[in-house]
Amino acid sequence: MPLDDALRYAAERNGVQQDFWDIFGRRHFTEPETNRAILTALGLDCSTEDSLRASLAAREEAEQARLLPQVMVVSENEPLRLPGNFDIEIVAEQGETYHARIENGVANPALKLPLGYHEARAGDCVMRLIVTPDQALLPAPGKHAGLGITLYGLRSQRNWGCGDFRDLMDLIDWAAGALHVDFIALNPLHAIHNRRPYNTSPYLPNSIFYRNFLYLDVEGVRGYDRIRTRFMDTPTRAAIDALRAAPVVEYEQVAALKRRALNLIFEANPPGDDCREWIAGEGDLLRLYATYCALDEYLHAQDPGLWVWPDWPEPYRDPCTPAVQRFAAEHEREILFHGWLQWTVDLQLTRVQNRTRRAGMRIGLYHDLALATDRYGSDLWAHRKFYVAGCGVGSPPDDFSPTGQDWSFPPPNSRQHRADGYRLYTESIRKSMRSGGALRIDHVMRLFRLYWIPQGHDAAHGAYVRDHADDLVRILALESVRNNAVIVGEDLGTVEPEVRLALARFGILSYRLLYFERIDGAFKLPDQYPARALAASTTHDLATIAGFWTGADIDARLRAGTIDRAAYDAQRADRVRDKQRLLDALFTVDLMPPGYERQADRITELTGELHYAIIGFLAKTPCVLWLVNQEDMTKEPDQQNLPGTTSEYPNWSRKMRWSIEDLSGLKEARDCAAMVAYWIETTGRT
Repeated sequence: MPLDDALRYAAERNGVQQDFWDIFGRRHFTEPETNRAILTALGLDCSTEDSLRASLAAREEAEQARLLPQVMVVSENEPLRLPGNFDIEIVAEQGETYHARIENGVANPALKLPLGYHEARAGDCVMRLIVTPDQALLPAPGKHAGLGITLYGLRSQRNWGCGDFRDLMDLIDWAAGALHVDFIALNPLHAIHNRRPYNTSPYLPNSIFYRNFLYLDVEGVRGYDRIRTRFMDTPTRAAIDALRAAPVVEYEQVAALKRRALNLIFEANPPGDDCREWIAGEGDLLRLYATYCALDEYLHAQDPGLWVWPDWPEPYRDPCTPAVQRFAAEHEREILFHGWLQWTVDLQLTRVQNRTRRAGMRIGLYHDLALATDRYGSDLWAHRKFYVAGCGVGSPPDDFSPTGQDWSFPPPNSRQHRADGYRLYTESIRKSMRSGGALRIDHVMRLFRLYWIPQGHDAAHGAYVRDHADDLVRILALESVRNNAVIVGEDLGTVEPEVRLALARFGILSYRLLYFERIDGAFKLPDQYPARALAASTTHDLATIAGFWTGADIDARLRAGTIDRAAYDAQRADRVRDKQRLLDALFTVDLMPPGYERQADRITELTGELHYAIIGFLAKTPCVLWLVNQEDMTKEPDQQNLPGTTSEYPNWSRKMRWSIEDLSGLKEARDCAAMVAYWIETTGRT
């Protein structure tokens, strides 16, 4: 067998697709060098044909030598099937013990196991057995509406320059009364380093398991009253006033102020038994995260030039080294402080979710789980073996990015996740949906396949690598049911048809954006949208309705230098055609008033009639969830993030047009809210 054929065979055995169809309808074949690079990253010896065959055979023989696989994910409605004939004992998560004989591959007697994470034993072999439902939780009957916000961008007369959990409760009270929405959609709340411009993206977090303390309502933290007088002096009040008035979120300054106050609270009000019990219940996951945070701060204080853990002194780059263990023993107070921060975040966020229910919202908080984790963050430091070194994740060339995208974070190591019984994956889901009624999975295709780009290759020379999709989706369904949370899968981009079919089978809602829902270029009409989906106009990465109509997003790309003048002119011409197509769709469904201008190129601003019609267009879809973003409710032209930029655009820091108090006080704000409320009521989403 020639080496190229051996590479292809080994790649297929390890989930590397040998071809794919791009968004333009072109078929791409995986190159031998791409196969070699990915297989090498996966730990196979690709130097010769013989070495590749030997390393592949050794790996497969080790797996086949086990009587039981390391993990098995099964339906609660299917019999337990395992190859062979042997006795098996299962200790359920709830404590019950079950015995059966595997005969001809099927358990006898037939076992009816409860949902959950169980342990199966056959002889000396142990397996994690995960029993799941066949469907995730679906929304309550009827159609539902929600308001999407960026929590950091909320303005108020009381916050410290960044939206916080108290602001969120006030917004919930307003939205429940003025809009009658069933949920509030949030940006990911994951922990980040809070440093502009490189460490503010909620989609590239320091940790996906824990949350950003920046959202704490410090004045609502237990013990604040004991430090208020000495903390809130005249210079501090002036600093808070300045940060509150700033047009964007000044992450470092807000973080420094809040950390100073939180340090004082911690010293004056040491954690009690309830906090310590919560921290203990989080186990090694929180211990490692808190150790990383304490170590990061300690080393940066020693050497201000140290910003990322790969540059730390070598003894500290691995959490298992004696140096890290000594540090942890000598800095228990600092590590406890970071655990206390997370307990405090959890406490306040639980109160917020309880507030949504008291306000009558049937779903409440809708959280967001990022696809990525920062390769220089705590997750990679603490859990490195669960990621594949030598490759990055991205996307192939498409009309959004003609040269493809390299997102510069490593892909998951599926073999390691299976060896660990999917525990880390489960925690990422469970912790992200905690204190919420819905969870959006960013780039849900990750559960099926990801586009890997080997180090040294450009984005046009990668390959799709498949994962154990059925296992991952089933665990997602289990956590959805256990945590009473609806799941929305962000299924944009190059999506294989079978992906949407599988997600629909498991009750995971599709994510449908106005700009992308087309048939031969024409916008789909409302009745052409699926029912089991969330409908929205845009995302953080795309133009707002006002930005789409005025071309503000295209202007921003030109100013930032991500496109040249020729591309700008081409995108402007395309936009004129798209605006006309949208206007045609609005007229088709009779949403435009008689006598309104029918030529889109003559309408340069987002008029009240257009705003009303576009909002109503999506509200009229049969989609079970409908989401209005804050910028579209308030007619803002600028989007939150401009892909491909860092300092060239104020990404992840724009504040809401009006304060929470203004939403009730300003006539223009009340009119915008009344328009949204009208469509919620008339389309039966109350």
